[in-house]
Amino acid sequence: MKAVARFSQFVGNTFAVWVILFAVISFIFPGGFTWIGAYINLLLGIIMFGMGLTLKLDDFKRVLKAPKIVFIVVIAQYTIMPLIALGLVFLFQLPPEIAVGVILVGCAPGGTSSNVMTFLAKGNTALSVTATAVSTVLAPVLTPALTLLLASAWLPVSFMDLFISIVQIVLVPVILGLVVRYLLGDHIEKGIAVLPLVSVIGIVGVVAAVVAGNTEAIVQSGLLIFLVVILHNLIGYGVGFGAAKIFGLRLADQKTVSIEVGMQNSGLAAALSAAHFSPLSAVPAALFSVWHNISGSLIATWMSKKTDDSEAPEKDKKAGVEQVHV
Repeated sequence: MKAVARFSQFVGNTFAVWVILFAVISFIFPGGFTWIGAYINLLLGIIMFGMGLTLKLDDFKRVLKAPKIVFIVVIAQYTIMPLIALGLVFLFQLPPEIAVGVILVGCAPGGTSSNVMTFLAKGNTALSVTATAVSTVLAPVLTPALTLLLASAWLPVSFMDLFISIVQIVLVPVILGLVVRYLLGDHIEKGIAVLPLVSVIGIVGVVAAVVAGNTEAIVQSGLLIFLVVILHNLIGYGVGFGAAKIFGLRLADQKTVSIEVGMQNSGLAAALSAAHFSPLSAVPAALFSVWHNISGSLIATWMSKKTDDSEAPEKDKKAGVEQVHV
């Protein structure tokens, strides 16, 4: 079991490499991966169940301890990225299917990768975990509502269909994971060690399926979509960091807001796009999944060198959200 846990940790630490590798392989040999498309929702459900297993009730209790700071992160998550997406769609005059895909990425909740990147950046990991959990729980309402508001000008959007899908793919598995974690307590820890491997396999499968099903579209407009994805992600980091600074948050929290805003649950966006719009709409999310793991690693490395030694540890306690060291 220890060997499996170590291998799982290795795969999790090299996540970006596997995503890129299989994105390239599925592009060259699409026939070997298109079959995975039928199981995208199942893969995401398994990933979300794993996320639920890693959460504790304390992650939600932190909202009560520091509601203001969690509120700032979640509001930033659901305003900055959707508006940046909308601006890029207008700026580049994207076709309807691609436009909806970009907007849906912007309206998705935070991704679990942001928790790892925040830790590597020496940010407030506890805040990141809490904000991801809260934005995920709110996703069944906010993601469809924002998508309807911003994307319906390009393609018809059904709030209820998106709502039901997100409940099935996200909310139910996360709640089941929470319940299992609560019932089994510390006995589940050994199983959790394998979760990075499961998550990587799931996301790699989603990306490979989307890329394999859209090779022609990627050839025709892949560079444009990739440019939009890169801008969306990088502007999100920058605006998130600036917004946190305007609100007077300390440096560790500024890092957290930046990463939490810039990194999206692109797997969910890909599944929703493919299920409710078209396979082409899922391409921005697939490329986002590849890119944000690369940029996240680079940003985290850069941010880790930025420190503010003038802040006393006691300030963490006043903020009400403790640092987590793992």
